[in-house]
Amino acid sequence: MAAGSTYTPIATTTASGSTSSITFNSFTGYTDLVLVFEGNSTNAGSSANSLRIRVNSDTGSNYSGTYLSGNGSSAASGRTSNATNWDAINIAQASVRGMAKMYFMNYSNSTTYKTMLSHSSVAAVDALPAVNLWRNTNAITAIELFITGNFSSGSTFTLYGIAAA
Repeated sequence: MAAGSTYTPIATTTASGSTSSITFNSFTGYTDLVLVFEGNSTNAGSSANSLRIRVNSDTGSNYSGTYLSGNGSSAASGRTSNATNWDAINIAQASVRGMAKMYFMNYSNSTTYKTMLSHSSVAAVDALPAVNLWRNTNAITAIELFITGNFSSGSTFTLYGIAAA
């Protein structure tokens, strides 16, 4: 059997500097999804400027997560529960771009809660791996990424599908 690409590109969006949210809602036929973000915010210095994720427009308190954080000289960990979204990365520094990879496992299953693993980093700030849970058994049909302010021009969002072997 010949080796092939694991990730199938589904869609890529590039922000223009006047966008505060991006939604992906056309994906079927995959077992898992991978969403890659690279960019930052126009809202420099705002501590509330995390890249946030919401699925299926669910604004209820159905999200929870556990995270680790480290910057080379200190480390921290924490947990959120009953949140209205997931936080993936703090992108408050307009001059420093960040990167996040988010893995949505078994997103189309309609009998289990949905798990998202993420790993993000902002140069000279921190690295942040996390495991998140959406306490809902519905299949994920839409993924929204949003911030306070706008995504900086050139910030990219790429959604990949992983098909069953």
